[in-house]
Amino acid sequence: MDQILTMISDILLGAGALGAALYCIVLARRLKRFNNLENGVGGAVAVLSAQVDDMTRTLDRARTAAAQSADTLTRLTGRAEASASKLELMMASLHDLPETAPTPLARDEAEQDAAWTEAANEAAQPLFSSKRRMGG
Repeated sequence: MDQILTMISDILLGAGALGAALYCIVLARRLKRFNNLENGVGGAVAVLSAQVDDMTRTLDRARTAAAQSADTLTRLTGRAEASASKLELMMASLHDLPETAPTPLARDEAEQDAAWTEAANEAAQPLFSSKRRMGG
């Protein structure tokens, strides 16, 4: 009787081992399909990884361009502030000049400008026209 029980336990143990082996084979096939680089999740992960790399490179280039633009803008703002302070100083110094009557030369120029403007308004075409097209 001992031998029968030993034989039954050996058969059950062998059947269990065969079942486990069959289960492992099925899992291995499923895992292969799951990690397949063309159709499975492995392919999706590979594509997403490549896209992340591309986006990282693009982001680095955008950061570099933004830093350069910020530096340029900072320099230009500094130059504009310096120019504005110079202009303010010039305007302040103009207030210190004595007011004088227009010179005869300035009156002649003003009369000539008025005559040219009047002649241009009366003419059918502008006084100074260009035959060249703008922007082309």
